[in-house]
Amino acid sequence: MKIFLIGFMGSGKTHWGGQLSQKLNIPFFDMDEQIVNSESRSINEIFEKYGEEYFRLKEKGILHIITESHASFVMACGGGSPCYFNNIDYMTQAGTTIWLNTPLPVLLERLKKEKDKRPLLKDLTDTQLMSFIMKKFSDRKIYYEQADIVIDDEDISLDHFIEKIFHA
Repeated sequence: MKIFLIGFMGSGKTHWGGQLSQKLNIPFFDMDEQIVNSESRSINEIFEKYGEEYFRLKEKGILHIITESHASFVMACGGGSPCYFNNIDYMTQAGTTIWLNTPLPVLLERLKKEKDKRPLLKDLTDTQLMSFIMKKFSDRKIYYEQADIVIDDEDISLDHFIEKIFHA
């Protein structure tokens, strides 16, 4: 079983990924954490030193390495991961993709608190942040919509999450 959690930054992929992996007793991988470990640099440092294209290539490499070297896992993918290098096609062929479709106002509130940790957001005012979220979400939605399962519920429980996965 290979589960890929996709969705916009701040949608809860890491949170739910950790809980799902424990419940299903399979490994959990956070793509951003894997990139940070492989580069020995923060995401911000990678973006500043090498740029977004380099980061996206690293992301693709990590995606393929983990997918090809593990029979089962839950992976929290980066918000942009499905949007580059046909990654969404690769993920849907390799396993089950789940889109955490979190409402935009909820994303705004979560991301306001995390701007310093996210290179694409760090210099934005709250108004600019909402515009950024709306624009990026609009650009990425076409990829997210290709997921096998969509979870729209804002207040979902772990049991409900599991039920959606196994009864989709």
